[in-house]
Amino acid sequence: MTRRPAADASITLAPNPNRVVVRVGGVIVADTTRAVVMRAPGTPDQQYIPRQDVDMTRLVRTELATHCPYKGDASYWSIRSGPRTVENAVWSYERPYDDMAPIAGYLAFYADRVDAVEEWPPDAA
Repeated sequence: MTRRPAADASITLAPNPNRVVVRVGGVIVADTTRAVVMRAPGTPDQQYIPRQDVDMTRLVRTELATHCPYKGDASYWSIRSGPRTVENAVWSYERPYDDMAPIAGYLAFYADRVDAVEEWPPDAA
């Protein structure tokens, strides 16, 4: 298997200087100042959050797996928050292609499956 994308998708990665918080059921499941933002043509910006900044006790790995020709193979997790379970709401590229190495092991959340993905400038209280 090649460690490079099949084609250039004009995907860019950059450190996000803002604080990113993800909430489900009124509970914070991720809170970071170390997110990496992915930008790709035709899609909204996506925040990738270091695993250390995610409450992994609320995540349950699922059997779902997908493949992206530009990033590699993705694994998925569901989120438990009280009695609620949000299926396959989180994904990660454990071993992405070389060009996407900064997101290796980071987690991303489907914005339409969580209650909120909030982003605040560093000087916001």
